[in-house]
Amino acid sequence: MTTKFVLQLLPVLLAAHAVGENWPGFRGPTGQGLSTEAGLPLRWSATENIAWKTVVPGEGWSSPIVWNDRVFVTTATEGGVGCHLIAFERTTGTVLWDREVFKQVPGHKQQRNGYATPTPCTDGKLVFAVFGDGSFAALDFEGKVVWVNRNFPFYGEHGLGSSPILWQELLIMARDGSGEPPDTGAGWHFAWDKARILALDTRTGKFQWEAKRGMSRIAHVVPSIWTAPDGHAELVSGAGDVVQGFDPKTGERLWTSKNIGEGVVPSMVVGDGLAFTASGWGGRESTKAFRLGGRGDLGETNLVWEQKKGASKIPSYLFLKPFLFMVNEGGIATCLKSESGEIVWQERVGGSFSASPVSGENRLYLLSDDGETVVIDAGPRFQVVARNPLLEKAQASMAVSHGQLFIRTRNNLYCIGRNRDAK
Repeated sequence: MTTKFVLQLLPVLLAAHAVGENWPGFRGPTGQGLSTEAGLPLRWSATENIAWKTVVPGEGWSSPIVWNDRVFVTTATEGGVGCHLIAFERTTGTVLWDREVFKQVPGHKQQRNGYATPTPCTDGKLVFAVFGDGSFAALDFEGKVVWVNRNFPFYGEHGLGSSPILWQELLIMARDGSGEPPDTGAGWHFAWDKARILALDTRTGKFQWEAKRGMSRIAHVVPSIWTAPDGHAELVSGAGDVVQGFDPKTGERLWTSKNIGEGVVPSMVVGDGLAFTASGWGGRESTKAFRLGGRGDLGETNLVWEQKKGASKIPSYLFLKPFLFMVNEGGIATCLKSESGEIVWQERVGGSFSASPVSGENRLYLLSDDGETVVIDAGPRFQVVARNPLLEKAQASMAVSHGQLFIRTRNNLYCIGRNRDAK
């Protein structure tokens, strides 16, 4: 590489570093909790290394998302009735606007869930939000409601816990609910055929396709997009009893595999031709790896490995080749060999966990329910490098952008780390 070329390239690299990486949906740009940012904060407390802290009204466990100079979260006010999307100025935490997009009738849910749990997502033009009754809304960056779709009401024994994703000009969301009273056992205690995945046009909110799972049960797994070796895209999606692949253009089911157990929460990650996922509740908890690329009803023929120790029921996974990392709801952190499922290390970090971990700079950031972030080396040797308490309840997964961490607690939104964009 010549000196002249380096000098020509340097402004581009510096500009890219200054812009920072956006975090446009649940678990970031890849949907897998991975950040490529440098200079992330390592140590903080409720009063130290905090760029700003802003009150979030209402209640909700959706994660924050970040696009350039905007941070967005959803919340529900009036006991779950008012459905709001809020925009914050990223460098100061100032509330730019707080828009109630519609009202909903709060329905049944589990205690740890809320009425604004789905994490919003953005394509940089519109922000797409979903609330507990299953209604969708799209707003522009100035807070104007562009469209609303309330044609797909949701009921589930646990409440709505999944999040939408974007692919091309489609807004895609899994809807793995259960029967309404008095038939609440359907899709929960026993499989039914009404679980589905929906796709809406991002520009208009109009229905595009519906994918049918066949017989399955309740789940809250956010789908992933996998690009096959030949370049075609597959929507990889798990639910109670199944792991499946769909054509994201049409919703056609391409393959299905057996993964018995209802109430699956961890969102799977994909890598090296594998989908890493959890089985569900009911004494069948385990972590599994399925080989991608098959067709038809595969049963368990594409199951590569299963590990029953330390399985997560709630937080999602992190795939950092050659390892698969997780922390379960009981505070046990685990590192597995991704190709075999063999345990590399397994240690108790303390606390309880609902939020999914993120990684950056070869570190794992594990946010506990009491607001403490345990930072661990992402390697073959277990080492805690920092413990950072906020002393507030936290269940939402953090966002990573512009060299900072964004953490939503019960009452506040925190921006952690030095503001490198400050004048």
